[in-house]
Amino acid sequence: MPHSNRRRLLLRFVGRLVTGVLGFLALTIRRRGIGLDQELAAAWRRGEHVLVAFWHEGLVMMPFLYSGKRACIMVSHHPDGEMIAQALRQFRIEATRGSSTRGWVGGLKDMIRAYRAGSDLAFAPDGPHGPPYVVKSGVIQMARATGARIFPVAPVAAWHVRARSWDRLIVPMPWSRVVYAVGEPMTVSRDADEAEIERARARLEQSLLALQSQASSALQIRVMGRRIARATGGPV
Repeated sequence: MPHSNRRRLLLRFVGRLVTGVLGFLALTIRRRGIGLDQELAAAWRRGEHVLVAFWHEGLVMMPFLYSGKRACIMVSHHPDGEMIAQALRQFRIEATRGSSTRGWVGGLKDMIRAYRAGSDLAFAPDGPHGPPYVVKSGVIQMARATGARIFPVAPVAAWHVRARSWDRLIVPMPWSRVVYAVGEPMTVSRDADEAEIERARARLEQSLLALQSQASSALQIRVMGRRIARATGGPV
């Protein structure tokens, strides 16, 4: 069998495995939203199409939160990108292809077309190659072009493992508690100039960092409360 065919079969197998793992995690993890999670859910219920922004490390956890009709996210042209795209389809999330080094502009145009066709947008603004926790301006440009409100979201998992990638990708363990902190939505004017775009970029970055801290604190308080309840014999 030619090497290219073997590689294609291997990628297909791994893609199905990743799809199964994400499906299993979706059934077992325990979700908890804090902050403006109800406002985000309400936006989806009334059919508003929004832009959800999150750190790249939370990519695995974000599909478990999604309750809209359909969404679009950009993934890389690397073969790993096709596996991600395959796994996300079960959550009504379609992927467009692009990266900072190949097809970025085309990928953004595809996302704009998807938004205009009725999709929500998902964006990891510190991707695709980092540095982590630094928002790039592409997400702000996307909000300006579409008029979509940006909802910043920070997911944190109690039990998890981290990949050895640049983003230290978080993979929650089965039955782990995952807290999603949702922040104040942002809008970007269609005629925003460079200074306004930079202010919005910095504001989103600070919001995501603060939400990450908020989610971590809420998770620690919850775990500590359960330990105290067990120690005192009270309700868990």
